[in-house]
Amino acid sequence: MTRKVADCRKSPSVSGCTLTIAGEEEEVVRAAAEHAVSVHGHTDSPELRQMVRDSLEDEKVNV
Repeated sequence: MTRKVADCRKSPSVSGCTLTIAGEEEEVVRAAAEHAVSVHGHTDSPELRQMVRDSLEDEKVNV
């Protein structure tokens, strides 16, 4: 299974957040949504979680 990555640097933010979260898709969506709520002041909603899911990328592994 390919791990997924959510990277705050790819989203505009006033705080200039640099957090990157990697793992299985569902755990990354959950953690990124919690981060968006607690750090960036978003409201947890199905729309937020879908936005996170749509922004996920496959983890690039250096070999």
